[in-house]
Amino acid sequence: MELSFQVPDQKRVRLLINSDVKNEADDQYAIVHALLTPMFINKGIIAAHFGTWRTTLSMEESYAEAHHVLNLMGDKGKVPVYKGAPAAMPDEKTPVVSEGAKAIIKEALSDDPHRLFVVFLGPLTDLASAYLMEPRIEERLTAIWIGGGSYPNGETEFNLMNDIHAANVVMNSRIPLWQVPRNVYGMMRVSLAELECRVKPHGEIGKYLFEQLIKFNDEQANGWPRGESWSLGDSPAISLIMDDHEFGYVMKPAPRITNDMRYVHHQEERLIRVYHHVDARYTLEDMYAKLELFAKKR
Repeated sequence: MELSFQVPDQKRVRLLINSDVKNEADDQYAIVHALLTPMFINKGIIAAHFGTWRTTLSMEESYAEAHHVLNLMGDKGKVPVYKGAPAAMPDEKTPVVSEGAKAIIKEALSDDPHRLFVVFLGPLTDLASAYLMEPRIEERLTAIWIGGGSYPNGETEFNLMNDIHAANVVMNSRIPLWQVPRNVYGMMRVSLAELECRVKPHGEIGKYLFEQLIKFNDEQANGWPRGESWSLGDSPAISLIMDDHEFGYVMKPAPRITNDMRYVHHQEERLIRVYHHVDARYTLEDMYAKLELFAKKR
């Protein structure tokens, strides 16, 4: 998207998005935000699985949904979509070979001088698999993960639940990791009225973003979401690249994660960046502004 300003080339970054986009309704917002951000050289979307609790074809559903979002944006064919792992890793030593894992390896080993970020809006299966397939990638990318329970103890969390083995592989590697745990990504609260005012009016993609979220909300009968509010919890993966919130994180020793998703603090050498704060106003207003400008220019 063309704006009235340009981002100097030396300040731009490469971006791969790994997303279980058909799991619910907020990944779509993060993907659109990324596609509208001129700082990013969008290198592709990797369709991620989201377990088997609803379907055994979750990755395929994410793959189709990523194509649908790109089509609504007019970016079909401009941004490649890769199939990620169809299911979780069977253990911590066996990678799940996929197009997505190979895309991570290819981009990480590229001689492109632009810094590479790979953001994970679901499980870490494709990152862990790529690392096991080609360990040389571990210091050639920065990974941002929306997932894991709150510190220090951990807790049940959906993205982590879908591949605990993969999370442990990544925690035990030297891959620079920025983790946005559940209690922090939950800060991205919005009301449905706000989305109706700020998203729905802006083009075909704005209408779709709003209506698919409302549809998902209407289909849930278990008390979540609450009815008039939502958390766009995947969106910090986009805004933290634009501004990394230098006072919003601490460096912590990477934990080992148990089968019940608790953190075991067993070492001091391997450090990861763990966020305790994200700026919802900055994140959401930037997305709203870009979506409005995109719709006007179209």
